[in-house]
Amino acid sequence: MGFQQSFKALSDPTRREILRLLRDGPLPAGEIAAQFDMTAATVSHHLSTLRDAGLVLDEKKGKFIYYELNTSVLDELLGWLTSLKGGTDS
Repeated sequence: MGFQQSFKALSDPTRREILRLLRDGPLPAGEIAAQFDMTAATVSHHLSTLRDAGLVLDEKKGKFIYYELNTSVLDELLGWLTSLKGGTDS
């Protein structure tokens, strides 16, 4: 996965809000879906897009799927953006 897929995933406000929800730690899909006024299937699509872009990781625990931020991809994106301002080369 590359920057293009990551930035495409970040272009949607719902997906950015999902990432904000996950900043404090992993959450089950149902808790994430409960925060939005849309169907669970639509939230699931957003979660799949974030996962495919490498921005979140998922893990099945019993009957639930938990999602968490993939900080290594976020660090890579941040490093690249910082380099544009004359920061470190990444």
